[in-house]
Amino acid sequence: MLNRPRDESNTDEPDHAAGATVQRAMLFARRKVTAHAAREFIAETLTQWGCGERLDDVRLCTSELVTNALLHGMSTGDVILVRVEIHDAQLLVEVHDGGDGTPRQHQVRDTSDNGRGLFLVAAIADDWGVAAREGPGKRVWASFKVPAVTPC
Repeated sequence: MLNRPRDESNTDEPDHAAGATVQRAMLFARRKVTAHAAREFIAETLTQWGCGERLDDVRLCTSELVTNALLHGMSTGDVILVRVEIHDAQLLVEVHDGGDGTPRQHQVRDTSDNGRGLFLVAAIADDWGVAAREGPGKRVWASFKVPAVTPC
């Protein structure tokens, strides 16, 4: 499973060779529209790569991870990094933030309006987790199996 950033160059054009990795990343400032902008970044990227099979799942999980980073992982003036990568039949989305906390799923009351983000990510993504990164902060990731026949 892919759960760490790779050092390959950023590109918008996928390399269709077997085993090749393609990735793209974007920085986002803390704004009301950040979760929406991150969803659009993911949708645009996967559409350019011809990888629409799980687009709705990936967009929803990205939105939840970005929202958590905005609410719990950054202070005013900070930025978050959203990174998407495809390697073989595995799609990986990472959200990097400067926060110290470790996100965890927790029980929420049925009447609560929030607190279900990681529950949704765990239910929709094939895997997810939290990992350290160089420097301060963490990266929270979600991975998705994509059909091998998809020209990603």
